[in-house]
Amino acid sequence: MTEPILVVEDLVKTFEVRHAKGLRVVKGSVQAVSGVSFSLEKGQTLGLVGESGSGKTTVGRCVLRLLEPSAGSIRFNGTELMGMEHRALRQLRREMQIVFQDPYASLDPKRTVGSAIAEPFEIQKIDIDKKAKIRELLQLVGLPGDNADRFPHEFSGGQRQRIGIARALALNPSFIVLDEPVSALDVSIQAGVVNLLQDLQDELGLSYIFIAHDLSVVRHISDVIAVMYLGKLVEVADAADIYERPSHPYTQALLSAVPEPDPEIERQRHAVVLRGEVPSPINPPSGCRFRTRCPKAEAKCAEEEPKLIERGAGHPVACHFPETHFEDLGAPVRFESPA
Repeated sequence: MTEPILVVEDLVKTFEVRHAKGLRVVKGSVQAVSGVSFSLEKGQTLGLVGESGSGKTTVGRCVLRLLEPSAGSIRFNGTELMGMEHRALRQLRREMQIVFQDPYASLDPKRTVGSAIAEPFEIQKIDIDKKAKIRELLQLVGLPGDNADRFPHEFSGGQRQRIGIARALALNPSFIVLDEPVSALDVSIQAGVVNLLQDLQDELGLSYIFIAHDLSVVRHISDVIAVMYLGKLVEVADAADIYERPSHPYTQALLSAVPEPDPEIERQRHAVVLRGEVPSPINPPSGCRFRTRCPKAEAKCAEEEPKLIERGAGHPVACHFPETHFEDLGAPVRFESPA
């Protein structure tokens, strides 16, 4: 077995915030990421999923040290990134890149796409035939090589995201964080971008963290899926296993939100209400953070925080009562928010 390209252990990120308490404004803290651990094998994709505010984007940015983690360990190709000086980190960043969520905001409207793609060469002081390399990168992501002199407003959203991918590939990285790369795109465009990412992974041997809230997208690209809720991992499993045997009630809720195109199957789903709103991360619930919304919660869930360990389901899950699966209920479960 080869060593994983990325190993994250007990990652914590805390933000200092101000919030209203009655008529006063008081200082507080939000632990956006709380003790997250996972690993990524070379050439594979880890899908990191959860609702908005679950901490998945913070994890991705902490891994790249775009945000400074508060605690934990991040090892990339065996090198510890925590505490690394920025000069050494800059050299290592040739191997680590990111594709941002919004293709409209991630490109400078005053610069041509060619200059945007060439910017990594300038930052890293790499002497290269920039015109030839830009043309090669544009063609690699499915765009005409002679588009380098055009500006971002001349491209569609899907084309702009391809330009962002080309920029991320400029320094020949081995690892890329994809921060919801298709969520801002039309559904008809999403498949093309996902297929491109898969083709690039096969061709270049890339490793991805694919951050998303849409499990239907994650399913087609991920080898392993990690589910986050309110800063914590609640379930980790191979992609096929997590779709066939979701063990955590929150994972089941996310899967139930995926539309079923077959109306006969959709009508057979049992409706189960997922109550309440996501609690404030400033004051998360005691015990299990999902218990305030969980239809299976009992007194133990408020008293004891479940650990992310294997509980007989074949993959790690942070739940005291993880035994219920879709197949146990005779038909897929559909969780619905109350009217």
